[in-house]
Amino acid sequence: MDKIDVDSLLERMTMEQKVSLLSGKDFWNLQDIKELGIKGPMVSDGPHGLRVQRAEKDHLGIAASQKATCFPPAVTLASSWDKDLLKEVGQALGEECQEENVAVLLGPGINIKRSPLCGRNFEYYSEDPLLSGELGASFIQGVQSQGIGTSLKHFAANNQEHNRLVVDAVIDQRTLREIYLKGFEIAVKKSQPWTVMCSYNKINGEYASENNWLLNEVLKDEWGHQGLVITDWGAANDRRKGLKAGLELEMPSSGGVNDQLVIQGVKAGEISMDHLDRAVGRILKLYKKAAENNRENVVYNRENHHQLALKAAEKSMVLLKNDDDLLPLQKNQSIAVIGAFAKTPRYQGAGSSQVTPTQLSNGYDELCLYTGSQFPYAEGFLLDSEEILQNMVDEALFQASKAEVILLFAGLPPMFESEGFDRSTMEIPKNQQYLIEQLASLGKKIVILLSNGSPVEMPWLNHCQALLETYLGGQAGAEAAVRILFGEVNPSGKLAESFPKNLRDNPSYAHFPGHGRQVEYREGLYVGYRYYNSVNKNLLFPFGYGLSYGEYIYRDLKISKNTWTKGEDLSFSFTLTNQGDMDGMETAQFYIKKVERNNYRPYHELKGFCKVELKKSESKEISYSLDEEAFQFYHEETNSWQIEPGVYTLQIGSSSRNIELEAEITIQSDFQEAFSGPAIYMNPPAENFSPGDRDFQELLGREIPIPEETKPFHRNSTLGEIKKTSKGKRIYREVSKRIIKLFENQNDPEFMNMIIRMIDGMPLRSMVLMGQGKMSYAKLDAMIYMLNNRGLKGLWKFLRTK
Repeated sequence: MDKIDVDSLLERMTMEQKVSLLSGKDFWNLQDIKELGIKGPMVSDGPHGLRVQRAEKDHLGIAASQKATCFPPAVTLASSWDKDLLKEVGQALGEECQEENVAVLLGPGINIKRSPLCGRNFEYYSEDPLLSGELGASFIQGVQSQGIGTSLKHFAANNQEHNRLVVDAVIDQRTLREIYLKGFEIAVKKSQPWTVMCSYNKINGEYASENNWLLNEVLKDEWGHQGLVITDWGAANDRRKGLKAGLELEMPSSGGVNDQLVIQGVKAGEISMDHLDRAVGRILKLYKKAAENNRENVVYNRENHHQLALKAAEKSMVLLKNDDDLLPLQKNQSIAVIGAFAKTPRYQGAGSSQVTPTQLSNGYDELCLYTGSQFPYAEGFLLDSEEILQNMVDEALFQASKAEVILLFAGLPPMFESEGFDRSTMEIPKNQQYLIEQLASLGKKIVILLSNGSPVEMPWLNHCQALLETYLGGQAGAEAAVRILFGEVNPSGKLAESFPKNLRDNPSYAHFPGHGRQVEYREGLYVGYRYYNSVNKNLLFPFGYGLSYGEYIYRDLKISKNTWTKGEDLSFSFTLTNQGDMDGMETAQFYIKKVERNNYRPYHELKGFCKVELKKSESKEISYSLDEEAFQFYHEETNSWQIEPGVYTLQIGSSSRNIELEAEITIQSDFQEAFSGPAIYMNPPAENFSPGDRDFQELLGREIPIPEETKPFHRNSTLGEIKKTSKGKRIYREVSKRIIKLFENQNDPEFMNMIIRMIDGMPLRSMVLMGQGKMSYAKLDAMIYMLNNRGLKGLWKFLRTK
């Protein structure tokens, strides 16, 4: 393809050619215009590994994917707290994209972990926006350093899977700005992702795909995003409204249906040529970047990338418990291996990010390879059911009785945690809980290796002496876990999310996932540790927590000034010493706390961090600086970021609950307005914090929206809603049958479970958008007439339309 001159092309293109570029050619490729020599680039899923599908005519993206390195997913990588590592993983993924001729990698996902129940938490980094934004920015910089674009997603407030295609997230402006948009702001300003992917859901009554305030005013005008906005697959609602609101590219192809709507809008004067040219111009700039950065004959080194996946897993796994220094183990210890995950590893999440790895190890084989020994083994439990089979338990007890130490591989099977649906409980399956209790009765030392994509309750915690949170370790995760168990690697991971004792302790508990089509973010700013630490809630493990095989000493904090004025940086230094017997890495975390607590802000907030490598007995002086953003809050009355004057505390800790050093700073600011909120939100909030309607209404600054009624049915009614009627049930069955038939050759029960669970949440418009031109909006509207018991008019419309 010749070098692309965007301005020249815009002048030469017809209106119809321009409109054709506003949606994809198929599921993974952008549109071609052969007469102009324009070849559409390819995009691909892959936040933690490339998922390229090469099958011909795979317009639904359902073919098996090419083999690629399966790095640890975001939930695991975030626990490394290592920006350099995220950048390195991004660079490797960029190399793999170059080999496969992929122009844009669809990731990273940086949505906030509002609730531990969100089925897609494994694909996101953290409950904290600063950590999410910084890690996301580093990942993007790594990928794009290889001439490959990224897609920062899902913008925004996509914090659940339940009804994700139609749910309205009702959020007050300050919470939206400080919690749910802040990570995106950091990533956009620091890394300029080639694309930003808008989410399916509504935000305060407006679909993200047509939200002018979100896409134009905030993303483009305020943050200065230079790339384009792309939909999540099938997220376009009103295409003409979306185009004017800043949505450039719809994916996948709608079979020309939405192209015709845009053409009609331009001809009718509803859409100006300026709007169209601005959108097409941004799309052509993506084509230009893809063409200029394409490198032929790239072949990445499979083994080097596998070794990077191993390093990433080693740096990310979190040692949560180690009573009496049970770990590291010795090669000559008597060990039994129990648990189905030991031979059938859970190494990645289920859903659109699923990767076919270049190689894959399991825990049992890696243990045998490392020690040169064989071990007693038993499955102990089923992976596809919670059913307790006593014969499996008895076999596990028999094998475990032969050893001094039991290594139990436990966690969440993919049938319990996946894209497409949220969990209903924080428990691990009951058959695993029962097995732990039975093994504990043997009086042996128990080490649990936990595989999961989100926090779990641990009523069984006292039954084990050591607990290693491996999360989802990627293709080299099993080897990494074994190297940590035996002390080849000193664990350095820190939790990027809090582990509450019970689901009810989570501040979103009473309002997740909402009711019907509406979810209210009543907890406001009190998300994750911002709530738990404000009320001093008793936790299993706090945000930022993680053990090592040694001890790190923090001392000698020095700050550049005790009085700070707007526009200055706050610089500080301290000494960090490794007092252990092994080389290791420690993540120092920097929090800011407002001393006066009778206002609406959390107890403290993360404002910086650094991961430091230290040889045994080594000391290093660590220097860091914070700019004025570390002290800002979003002031709704002026729609601006402000700094409240007063006394603040700089806290330096090894976790959010283990503060090692502190220093007070007086902040001078000309902001003098009263800084408050509804009484129930004032710091510290009550431990039984539960905002009522009046409280939330005051926080919103407006009436709480009345949830949308299910009837009458409309284009955004879901298949799950219409199936409750006799006519709708027939439509539901027919659509379900056709969708399931498309995937009949997929030998993947977890994937099929996700598809079946997702069908209920599909809006009726998806039948048009994903139908490749086989279904028109007119026919859909006729069908909706019939669903609403206007049968004769609906039949008349249906027969008259194409």
